Amino acid sequence: MKVWRILRRGAAWAVLLVALVIVLLPGERGEAAARTVVRVWNVDTFEGGKGSRTSFLQSVARSLQGEEAYYLVTSYTLEGAKAAFEEGDCPDVLSFGIGLAEFTERLLPLPYSSAGGSLGGETLAVPWCMGGYYLFSLTDFEGEGGTAVSVGGENLSCVAARLHGVEGEEVESIAAYTGFLSGKYRYLLGTQRDICRFSARGVSVEARPLQEYNDLYQYVGILSAEKREEAMAFVEALLSPETQGRLNEIGMSPPEKKAERTVSVFSSEEALDKLAHAARSGEDVEKYLKSI
Repeated sequence: MKVWRILRRGAAWAVLLVALVIVLLPGERGEAAARTVVRVWNVDTFEGGKGSRTSFLQSVARSLQGEEAYYLVTSYTLEGAKAAFEEGDCPDVLSFGIGLAEFTERLLPLPYSSAGGSLGGETLAVPWCMGGYYLFSLTDFEGEGGTAVSVGGENLSCVAARLHGVEGEEVESIAAYTGFLSGKYRYLLGTQRDICRFSARGVSVEARPLQEYNDLYQYVGILSAEKREEAMAFVEALLSPETQGRLNEIGMSPPEKKAERTVSVFSSEEALDKLAHAARSGEDVEKYLKSI
């Protein structure tokens, strides 16, 4: 009999629990449905410093999550983003670098000023972080020797080399870094990624910033008119002094100091290829930079 009473009590609690779920569930669904889901895509088209830019954007999103908006940050490869766009999929906010000109026609004007993110007199994207090119040496910059020009992603290190008068061999990023450390190359034309690698390994190097040219900018743009207000809140949070002051967490810098030359983030693949070819073949790259 005691067992039967326990079972009956358990059944009563189960019925009560089901009733509560039935009562509360519609309200929870309504609350979730009322929130605007803002989809943020992050596409890394060049090497960063350290850590993950997507994770950094997710931390910004967490600071904004509320009853009215939910920010869903997703990482896409360059190829994946292009394929999704061709299938008709598009984010509300896009974080990207050069190599994604396909999204240009969907971007909405922003109340900012940006040389690399302007098109037709309007700013369609604004940089939220930047890297930079450097010439490295383990000793000094006086001796002669070969130079490895580090290549990683869509960035045009060959243009940086040409504009800074550096002659060298284009080598994949990690191979360039290890070849430099092993003595295969006397110098390394690298990026902020190499600074983080040297720091993690405890290697002391001489570093000379190359400030004539830079295309290592990560931009942000808005693509949804319907969710513009919520999307703009994300952009403003990303560009806020508080967030910009945390960029060292991912080995990047605030885009305050602009290089003398850059390329438009909306440059077509064909235009970028022509610029790279000009840099490698010794042609005048200035005319190509002016055109894009």
